[in-house]
Amino acid sequence: MEIMQKKITLGLIIGTRNIFNAQLASAARDKLLALLDNLGFGYVIPGANATPAGVIETRADAKICAELFKAHRDEIDGIIVVLPNFGDEQGIIQTLELANLNVPVLVQACNDEMDKVDVKSRRDAFCGKISVCNNLYQYHIPFTDTTAHTCDIDGELFKQDVQSFAAVCRVVKGLWNARIGAFGTRPGAFQTVRYSEKILQASGITVVPVDLSEIIARAQAKDEKAAAVKEKLAAIKAYGKIPSDIHAQSVLRQAKLSVVFDELMEEHELDASAIQCWNSIEEHYGCATCLSMSMMGERYLPSACEADVTGAVSMYALLLASGSIPALLDWNNNFGQHPDQCVCTHCSNYPKSFMGNKIEISKLDVLGTVIDREKCFGAIKGKVAGGSMTYFRVSTDDTKGRIKSYLGEGQFTNDSFGMDGGIAVCRVKNLRALLSYLCQNGFEHHVAMTRSHCGRVLQEAVSKYLGWDLYYHQ
Repeated sequence: MEIMQKKITLGLIIGTRNIFNAQLASAARDKLLALLDNLGFGYVIPGANATPAGVIETRADAKICAELFKAHRDEIDGIIVVLPNFGDEQGIIQTLELANLNVPVLVQACNDEMDKVDVKSRRDAFCGKISVCNNLYQYHIPFTDTTAHTCDIDGELFKQDVQSFAAVCRVVKGLWNARIGAFGTRPGAFQTVRYSEKILQASGITVVPVDLSEIIARAQAKDEKAAAVKEKLAAIKAYGKIPSDIHAQSVLRQAKLSVVFDELMEEHELDASAIQCWNSIEEHYGCATCLSMSMMGERYLPSACEADVTGAVSMYALLLASGSIPALLDWNNNFGQHPDQCVCTHCSNYPKSFMGNKIEISKLDVLGTVIDREKCFGAIKGKVAGGSMTYFRVSTDDTKGRIKSYLGEGQFTNDSFGMDGGIAVCRVKNLRALLSYLCQNGFEHHVAMTRSHCGRVLQEAVSKYLGWDLYYHQ
């Protein structure tokens, strides 16, 4: 949650070359700072008098800028390189090399104006950008390009590019430092959610295990008169409709369990969690985990079912990319004979914002056929409202020692479907090809989704900066 509240801070490099008009660079600097101020982003840039015109050309300039960047290493999420004119490729590359921040880089070049291409007014940034990018390639520095090869700093297109780049930076930094709680072991029947902690750790993702017995014991020991329990009980009653046949004791158990999960998330400084949601908790404690997970997700702390740790990573990545609350679903049912539609479900633990409709908090239906239904309170039920959707899945390919993933965009539809639980009717272009890819490449039946389109951001972050294998379905 903290990373979603943190202001994005960008290191800024304004390039120039001495045979071009330095005023172009000074004007570009002013426009860039005005844009970032307007967007609410922080920035780190040498003072206007720290180098000639406050821009970067020589190695001496590069050293000044690099030292400043290093002093703000913990703050800087990404770097924007702006070319008001051709720019000096060595000054820019040396700044990046000396600073060595290992953060995403965005490269922009300014438009020439048709009536201003005389010696004093021409920019040639169109050409200079190619030279700078050539150097980035030589030095193995990944970078993000703008939508157009050249663009105006104060134009709408560049504004959108900066916003998208900021989201890329948030994904990269968030995942490189992610801490995922593994609350309990996976259900014995679900080998599909096995994963490698070591492969995740190689990408900076730490898994923190907590034994389920500890969670149950802590919940059982909670005093129902404790302030935290009372507050959680009130929050549950306000969260959704609870049928009249639900016993008050079941709701109280859920409140105590939710308090324990909140404590664990804070104690271990966790960004997301994966929980052993069946069937030990129901049998030995007396309620489901779904409601607790839903309420955490509503507070930007994603929680995945069935101890699916890489599912939790997938959810957290979507949250970082979009800022909208994600959920974990099953690719679950065909939708009649419609080739590009299917039904995604879970019992469920969907956050209520993800549902987009009113929710009911009731008992697990499927698990309730084999366990006493009185022990199954806590399921979030309802139909996911229509709208935009992005789906994403991360998986560790243990035999290859790699993280693999797939990504795509689609729609939630408002079609009805007569099934209990959390129901999402989805439309995905060329769905059959996607499902074939999942089956042939050993992906899980779980998938993370969020209510917006953020595929471009995740593609850039995951494949370019994190270096994970990615299939982008389009």
